[in-house]
Amino acid sequence: MASDLNVAYESPLEELRSRRSFLRRTFNLFSKQPLGIVGGAIVLGMFLVGIFAPYIAPHDPINIAFENMLMPPGPVYPLGTDQFGRDILSRLIYGAQTALFVSFTAAFIGSSIGLVFGVTSAYIGGRFDLMIQRLVDVFQAFPLIIMALIIVSIFGSSVQNVIIAITIPFIPDCARVVRSTALALREIPYIDAARANGFSGARIVLRHMVPNVMAPYLIMVTTFAGHAILIEASLSYLGLGVQEPTPAWGLMLQGGAEEYAESAPWVAIWPGVAISLAVFGFNMFGDAVRDALDPKLRSQ
Repeated sequence: MASDLNVAYESPLEELRSRRSFLRRTFNLFSKQPLGIVGGAIVLGMFLVGIFAPYIAPHDPINIAFENMLMPPGPVYPLGTDQFGRDILSRLIYGAQTALFVSFTAAFIGSSIGLVFGVTSAYIGGRFDLMIQRLVDVFQAFPLIIMALIIVSIFGSSVQNVIIAITIPFIPDCARVVRSTALALREIPYIDAARANGFSGARIVLRHMVPNVMAPYLIMVTTFAGHAILIEASLSYLGLGVQEPTPAWGLMLQGGAEEYAESAPWVAIWPGVAISLAVFGFNMFGDAVRDALDPKLRSQ
């Protein structure tokens, strides 16, 4: 008797053809969605900028030089300087590191915990499922930004606490979406066959259910990443997120959005453009990933 059960048995050649077919369909779907390609390019660009920030930033992002404060864009400082004489372009480049670290860490951890709760809740069912869903309802009753504000207010302002504050609201959203898919999987015959062969509940969940809910999971990760950037920027703008002198886009807005709106508008314009562009990129890329993983669109 086989040691494990799979949805389908494929030879190595058939598996290779299946992967190539999936990649071809994915490429075709992305090619039909130019905004998805643009979003992917923005996300890739953010990664490259964040990784190579020490090599491409023209100046030290935390070096204070009051003699250069509020200098307009020019040859030396292409995007100008802020109220402390720091180069805005360099702070934007390093701010991409902060945005990516916070957003992807929060999105990955929140979605992963939600994945475990959603699949486990659907598989066990009964009172356990009812209890988990009522807990999810309680968390979803609070707007995401309000929940994040409460958590940061309690635990304090730091990068780690910001990640926790953004992660926790993501968990119930992912758990609810994954559970809806896992409920349908629970009734499929191969799950009954796994039970009949004496497989443990943990093995069935991890080996047979989790791989089949990866599509909504990946969609949630990409979608949450864009939301996390916006939330992190909002918390930093309110003074509850990343603190000085760490380069962060929301923190840059806090320092110049109001006081220098007329005298030095570049202090607020460029961080706002960076935040908007990043959120747009992740949203468009997330939509393209959703369409690529949608079975209805893949069948066309």
